[in-house]
Amino acid sequence: MLEVCLLGTGGMMPLPYRWLTSLMMRYNGSNMLIDCGEGTQIAIKEKGWGYKQIDVICFTHFHADHISGLPGLLLTMGNTDRTEPLTIIGPKGVERVVNSLRAIAPEVPFPIEFIELEGKSQTIEINGYIITAYKVNHNVTCYGYTVDIKRIGKFSAEKAKEQDIPLEFWNRLQKGEVIDAEGRHFTPDMVLGPERKGLRVSYVTDTRPTDSIVENSKGADLFICEGMYGEKEKKEKAREYKHMTMYEAAELAKKAEVKEMWLTHYSPSLTYPENFMGDVRKIFKDSVASKDGRTVDLNFEGE
Repeated sequence: MLEVCLLGTGGMMPLPYRWLTSLMMRYNGSNMLIDCGEGTQIAIKEKGWGYKQIDVICFTHFHADHISGLPGLLLTMGNTDRTEPLTIIGPKGVERVVNSLRAIAPEVPFPIEFIELEGKSQTIEINGYIITAYKVNHNVTCYGYTVDIKRIGKFSAEKAKEQDIPLEFWNRLQKGEVIDAEGRHFTPDMVLGPERKGLRVSYVTDTRPTDSIVENSKGADLFICEGMYGEKEKKEKAREYKHMTMYEAAELAKKAEVKEMWLTHYSPSLTYPENFMGDVRKIFKDSVASKDGRTVDLNFEGE
C-alpha cells in the first residue's frame, strides 16, 4: 500500500486556510516529501504523521513557495534524534541552495546526501520508490516527478520444487535476494512469475502544459497537477507566468489516461476552487479540487 497526502495546496503565499505546496508519501516504512513550502511542518502535524521517517525530499524548483519550509523542517527532524541519512533531490544547484538555507539551520545530527538532476529526464531508485524526474516549462528550471512502486511477480512453489530449490531459501528469494549456496546460484526469477502491475503517482506544478507531462504520467493511479487559475479569462496570465489553468490540467489528465486527478497550487485569489469544477469535469470527469490534507491509500490490484 502507498499512502499519499497532499499537505498543502497553495501557491505564492500561505493563507489561514491553505498551506503552501507539499506532498507526502509513505511506503514500506519510508516517507518521501515533494516540495516543502511554508507551513509544511504544521500540515504534517495536523495530519498526524511523523518527521523522523522522512528519508527523501524532492524539489520541483527553487521558488520560495516550494522550498521555504525546509530549514525549520530540518531542525525539527534533528530534534527527533534521527541519525539516518536524508536524501535531497532537485535541479542542478540544489546542494548550494539547501546549504545556503542551512545558514539558519546549521547543525543537524544526520548527514544530508544530494542528487542533482541533469538533462531532460532522470530516474532514481531509492527505498522502494522509482522516481522519474523530467523537465517541464516554467520560468526557472523545474521538474515534474513520477513515482512508481513496482510489484514483483507472484511466488510459485511449483517452480521452486521443479528446480529442487531448498525450502530454506524460498522466502529470501521471494524478497529479491540472490543466493550462492550448496554449489548453486539462486536468483529471484527462478521462483517468481512475471512482474505484476504496480502503482504510479505523478506530481506536476508550476509549468505550462508539455508533452513530457503526458508521457510521464501515462496511466497514473493518481495525477496531482497545478490548477493555478479557474477563471477562464486568466488563461493569458497563465501563459505569461508559465502556469496552468484548471482546464489545461484536465486536458493533460485526459490525454495521459490517468485514473484520477487532484488539482493543487491555487492562486491566492482562487478562494473557492470547487466553483469551477463543473467545467473541469466536462473535460476529465474524475477531477478533484483538493484541499489541504487530502489523503488516499493506493493498493495493488487484487489486494
